[in-house]
Amino acid sequence: MLKVERLNVYYGESHILRDVDLEVTAGKVLCLMGRNGVGKTTLLKTLTGLLPARSGRILFHDQDITRHPPYRRARAGIGYAPQGREIFAQLSVQENLLVGLDAARKGATGIPGEVFELFPVLRQMLKRRGGDLSGGQQQQLAIGRALVSNPGLLLLDEPTEGIQPSIIQEIERAIRRLRDRGNVAILLVEQYLDFAQRLADEFCVMEKGEIVTRGPIKELTGEVVKRHLTV
Repeated sequence: MLKVERLNVYYGESHILRDVDLEVTAGKVLCLMGRNGVGKTTLLKTLTGLLPARSGRILFHDQDITRHPPYRRARAGIGYAPQGREIFAQLSVQENLLVGLDAARKGATGIPGEVFELFPVLRQMLKRRGGDLSGGQQQQLAIGRALVSNPGLLLLDEPTEGIQPSIIQEIERAIRRLRDRGNVAILLVEQYLDFAQRLADEFCVMEKGEIVTRGPIKELTGEVVKRHLTV
């Protein structure tokens, strides 16, 4: 679904991502891990086109999208729920979801019912302003907005951050259901180790903008955590 080859990204002259190689497969969850400030969010923003790549390639469905603007990537089938949620606080839940629909691929005519099946609270709060929702409800809205376009690739940036345990369980069930559909690839940035180990099929760890280790999730041992993730 997604293949990243020798990706290099800079902020000004600061070299942030260094020769990153990555693959995400349909029906699988790849968890990208690492300490704060190592480049995880930068990678997701580069995949969505919000940041330019200096060199390397991003392939989606075997098509080179490295130079495509964000709207073309969204319409091609890349959904993104950013860190911090970034919902529109003054818009209603329904209007936030319709913003996601505007980015959808051709043929989309309405908010898919699956969004409300995954997150029933959104149907109950369609007329409520996004800014009036709890943090957990806003996170569900951010993921729901990303799903409105029926993406083939879903990028999730720390979806459990600051969320109460009951909502984390709902988000986990939703991600598991999407994975089990078999036609969605999920790239998950996550610091919550137990959540990642329950959901992910594979992991990779980033340090200073480089992927330093990767493998099946069963290989995410205590030694790996201590060496690469413990603060």
